[in-house]
Amino acid sequence: MKISLDNRKAGAVEAQALVSYVFEGDDIVSGRVDEIDQATGGLLRRLAKSGEMTGKSLEMTLVHTPAGMAAERLLLVGAGKREKFGSAELRKIAGAALRTLKSKGVKQVAFLVRENDASMESAEAVAEGLLLADFEGDKYKTGKKDKGPVEWVALLGWDANGGAEKAIERGRIIAESQNFTRELANEPSNTMTPTILADRAAEMAREEGLACEILDENRIKELRMGALLSVAQGSVEPPRVIAITYTPANAAPGGPVLGLVGKAVTFDTGGISIKPAADMDKMKFDMCGGAAMIGVMRALARLKPAIKVIAVVPSTENMPGGRAQKPGDVQIAMSGKSIEVLNTDAEGRLILADGVTYARKLGCTHLVDAATLTGAIVVALAGVNTGVFGTNQAFTDKLLASAKNAGEKMWPMPMDDEYREMVKGTIADIQNISNSKGGGAITGAMFIREFVDEVPWVHMDIAGTAWYDDAKAWMPKGATGVAVRTLIDLAMNFGTGN
Repeated sequence: MKISLDNRKAGAVEAQALVSYVFEGDDIVSGRVDEIDQATGGLLRRLAKSGEMTGKSLEMTLVHTPAGMAAERLLLVGAGKREKFGSAELRKIAGAALRTLKSKGVKQVAFLVRENDASMESAEAVAEGLLLADFEGDKYKTGKKDKGPVEWVALLGWDANGGAEKAIERGRIIAESQNFTRELANEPSNTMTPTILADRAAEMAREEGLACEILDENRIKELRMGALLSVAQGSVEPPRVIAITYTPANAAPGGPVLGLVGKAVTFDTGGISIKPAADMDKMKFDMCGGAAMIGVMRALARLKPAIKVIAVVPSTENMPGGRAQKPGDVQIAMSGKSIEVLNTDAEGRLILADGVTYARKLGCTHLVDAATLTGAIVVALAGVNTGVFGTNQAFTDKLLASAKNAGEKMWPMPMDDEYREMVKGTIADIQNISNSKGGGAITGAMFIREFVDEVPWVHMDIAGTAWYDDAKAWMPKGATGVAVRTLIDLAMNFGTGN
């Protein structure tokens, strides 16, 4: 899809659809929308007066062959309350508009930004919203799919000399990297094994000029990653550890190194503690954290932050084969800590234990991990917010600020010392599930914390936000690519204090 700036008046743009947005309230028809109303002979005021157009969030009002306009259609999207409006809402509006028009076979679109909204941030958000919405997860359908992609979108109302073109390109890089993440995560497990994931990551790294190291099962054994190997031993598919490094051209010796660790269980049956059959097919998404880290590295290679970044992605299947670990087994992690495995379905924290240890070994001074770790976080936050746990308040606040900048909802969770007692082992140093009821998301985080040592660390539990069971107005069902935009922002602004 081509996205470009256009300095023509909205009424003069020949497109199959012109899109803008309206706010709730008495001044629903104002500013640039008022100009459209005047061109159409007061049509928009009549729609507002009749109650057909209210401005409620993501309400769609579609007008065919609007008088006085060169466009064939006029689509007005509800933007909600003006005081609650920002780039996150604009991103959704752009995406919802594209999906509405795409379903009707529209190929050429003009998008008019409202007065006072024509910033670089908004141009980036619109570009992201359009490209994320254009993504489809129907790769394996053989029949007629949709009515084809949108060919071009002209963005109206931005100053061509105000940096918007660079913002659009930045938005494209970020959105395409998020879509790359979604593509990886949507793959069924028979076409996305740990080996295939490693091959895809290595291919991406070569294309983007990144350093990439793939640890096979022999190297993993040499490094004594016993926690990862314990999960992998029940599957015929061998595990892999993917390590991708971005080094800036002007990297200062001894400077900070941001480590991104992502859980990539390409399919999770639960092992011997097997999951119920219902919805087990969704466990192909148990690699979303790892896929996100690979997608982030793709974007950073192009955006070139000033900080060195290393992504570490431990990957395996969790299967109930004859060699699978059993509840009650004791495993020795790469760090040397002993782990009592009381539930083999709490496997993500096991592979992350070795993942964060390896990231520290590679020299990471700050760590962020992302994982579809617990159902408990879904109970706590549903599918609205990602749960965030941190050991260092300043670093945690920095990540939460990046989440806000990126328009991804995240919520801080407690890490009180009392929760540490809940993962103390009986016959080993620690156990992989709590010895108390409740707080499952917190105790999962506390387990990983045992392997972080004093390194500033943030854990993101994305189990509730990593995929959509149903399509949204602005995005299809399937993997969401959550955390990609947040982590890109974190890396790009790491040393700025933002």
